[in-house]
Order: sequence, then C-alpha cells, then structure tokens
Amino acid sequence: MGNNAYILVVEDDKPIRNFITAAVEAQGYEHIETDKGNEAIALSMSNNPDLIILDLGLPDIDGIKVIQKVREWSSIPIIIVSARENERQKVEALDAGADDYLTKPFGISELLARIRVSLRHRMVTSGEKEKVLEKFNVKGLSIDFTKRKVKIDEKEVHLTPIEYKIMALLCKYSGKVLTHNFITREIWGASVGNETQSLRVFMANLRRKIEKDPAQPEYIYTEVGVGYRLIEE
Repeated sequence: MGNNAYILVVEDDKPIRNFITAAVEAQGYEHIETDKGNEAIALSMSNNPDLIILDLGLPDIDGIKVIQKVREWSSIPIIIVSARENERQKVEALDAGADDYLTKPFGISELLARIRVSLRHRMVTSGEKEKVLEKFNVKGLSIDFTKRKVKIDEKEVHLTPIEYKIMALLCKYSGKVLTHNFITREIWGASVGNETQSLRVFMANLRRKIEKDPAQPEYIYTEVGVGYRLIEE
C-alpha cells in the first residue's frame, strides 16, 4: 500500500480541511474531500478509500451517523478529528466503529502518525485471514505469543491469565485507542456491570508489573474517560 493509500477527508471547516489535505499530499497520499456527511457515505461506497478522516460536526448529518452507515458494509479505518472534547462523545464515536480520535487543534506529525498506524492495521486485516501476532517488541518490552512469555529488559514477568489476555489484545491493536467497552467485551464478553471497574484493577496490576514508573507509563497510556492505548511497535 505504501504512500499510494487513498484517503477520504470529511471536514466542513475549509482551513482545517486544507491543512489536512496539504499534510496528506506532502506524504504522497492520494485523497478526495467533502464537507458533507451524506456525500462522505456515497464517496466511501463508490471510491472504497483506504482511510477516512472524519469531522463529527458536519452541516447535514452527524459524523456518528456516517460511522454507523460505513460500518454496515466496511471496515475502512476511520480517524475522527473533532473539536468536541466531551469524553462521552469520544467513546460514542469509538464504540460506533471509529478507529482513532484526534481533538482539534492537533499537529501534522501527530496526524500523520495516526494515519500510519491505521493504514498498517488496514494492511494486516485486509486479507481473508487476520495475521496472527507471534512476537511484539518495543522499548525493552518483548512478548512471545507462541511461548506466552512476557519480558521487560530480558527479565521475565509473570502475568495472570486475564492480564495476559488484556496484554495480547492491546498488542493486537497497538497504537490505537481501545475503549473500556471494547476491552471488556473482548475479555469478559460483556460491557456493563462491574467489568469496567475490574478492568481498571487489572490495568493497574499490569502497569505495576511492566512499567518502571506506573504513574508515568511508557507502554500503556490512559485516554482519560475513554480507554487505553498501547505504544505502537
């Protein structure tokens, strides 16, 4: 795929749309743009882009509706860019099927990093069978999934079965925001009740085991009120 990826930019604020399109063009990505949600749905169906960058506050329909419609037929990565800082709306967008979330204002380097992460995940999942993760290595953290071994700076760390499942899930989606609901559904098969509180306890224990300073994590970042993000490999 490389930099020939085709990106749909959906943004009704023209200066921001120009900022985004200039950034993606400078990286060699092709793009198509619109300022309306209904047109975005039509363009996503007719052009089948590799990635959608989507504003939530559109003049005709809400961006959440665009996500829901696209998700009826496609797993195209969707990055939300929005001035909405409300955590509930971030969670709603991610749970509707968005892959990532950037709050305005944001820098070019952060936008491009998120694009690279989403395109890499698109490549992994675009085949009929999803790639099986065998090893994960980043900044002294190494995980061998075939042997179920986790090491920090070559020193083995013992994880409980649930901690290991959470770690494996975070690795599978490294660099992406995973909501509390998504994680609890994947781990416990539920998204309500005490599982969210249980998740916080397990995450605290996991951090104590793998982070040098759990208060200033290097590996697992908290997206306040939304979920967690593991550093990208």
